Amino acid sequence: MKLKLISALMILAATPALAIASPSCTKEPKSKWMPEKAMREKIDALGYQVKTFETTGSCYEIYGKDKEGDRAEVYFNPVSGEIVQKGD
Repeated sequence: MKLKLISALMILAATPALAIASPSCTKEPKSKWMPEKAMREKIDALGYQVKTFETTGSCYEIYGKDKEGDRAEVYFNPVSGEIVQKGD
């Protein structure tokens, strides 16, 4: 019984962290999203060196380096291309 309770508490404790990790970038349907190629060009113009480009929830997300050469994890609004959240 204690093991089930501990497991349940661990899951509940992790849930808010998962919600924070992936922001909500847009409510627009994917048909209105900027094509990936155009988004990659915009990201390059901002000075990022992209190692990984992916779709995460309602965002475009990259892992790579910023223009200073520091590690970057950035979430973008896929409609406007604006930065929604930065992390590292």
